[in-house]
Amino acid sequence: MSYINKSDRIFVAGHKGMAGSSICRALKKNGYLNESKGGKLLYTSKEELNLLDAKRVDEWFESQKPTIVVLAAAKVGGILANSSYPVDFYLENIKIQNNVIESSFKHKVRRLLFLGSSCIYPKFASQPIREEELLKGELEETNEAYALAKISGIKLCTFLKKQYNFDAISLMPTNLYGQGDNYHPTNSHVVPAFIDRFHTYACNNKKIIECWGSGNPKREFMHVDDLADACLFALKNWDPKGKDSPLDEFGEPLTWLNVGTGNDISIKKLANMISKLTSFKGEIHWDKTKPDGTFKKLLDISKLNKLGWESKISLSDGLNSTYREYKKDLLKNNLRTK
Repeated sequence: MSYINKSDRIFVAGHKGMAGSSICRALKKNGYLNESKGGKLLYTSKEELNLLDAKRVDEWFESQKPTIVVLAAAKVGGILANSSYPVDFYLENIKIQNNVIESSFKHKVRRLLFLGSSCIYPKFASQPIREEELLKGELEETNEAYALAKISGIKLCTFLKKQYNFDAISLMPTNLYGQGDNYHPTNSHVVPAFIDRFHTYACNNKKIIECWGSGNPKREFMHVDDLADACLFALKNWDPKGKDSPLDEFGEPLTWLNVGTGNDISIKKLANMISKLTSFKGEIHWDKTKPDGTFKKLLDISKLNKLGWESKISLSDGLNSTYREYKKDLLKNNLRTK
């Protein structure tokens, strides 16, 4: 039994973002959004619908009547951005989440999928991190505001399901990279930041590149197309109240599940991989005066694996395809390339 069908009107909030656009591609590839079968992709620009405006969001739901909602819209950024603008990251994400989730409930959306983040878990959580670790310790201070907003979204979905039986589920992806990533020089995550900097330094024959921290912390990285595949799998197959669905430590149905690869890598090794990929010939210097963030953050993905989903894209293959897309974009925009 599939919990979504080809005739659904699917709203992907954040459809232009890295995760949202990948989810749209996966839906189309698998025969959804086909108007000849009654299906439709509902999306709108920020100019037409500001998700921070509760009244406009409510009016849009009333007029468009989506049956399935995927909430992939969020304000995101790296350590520097999160540390510098915590109010922005907290308030904007809280408003977007509350507006979309509440309107989904009010207008009787049949299924809602909320995308969280692995940063919701405590800084010193047991490794690999199980879903039950949520709220069992203090958060990493460099992204605390973003994490608190995401936790609020997860809990709102859980409460709506508990009190009103609203079909809201959540997935917690590990660190993402891939097509459509943000390559901003200061507000991007580690993979796009490394790709952009190493490529630029290689093009300019720079001899030394400086990277933040010691390089020793380990991170898990997943290609965004793997996440999209997991989202489609969850929408089709996962009912938290189903017979074989994962339970928490108290035997209660879980309404959020981790999504990842099950493997991590040190930031130093990642830098070396991207250095080789971009043909950077210089030296890498590590600035240990800069923060490392959480030392290790590997997700336990056993529950989603038991439901039948597994990551398919290796880090090596994913980085190669991401770098090819990055260079295509540079050529398209007449920017630097080799």
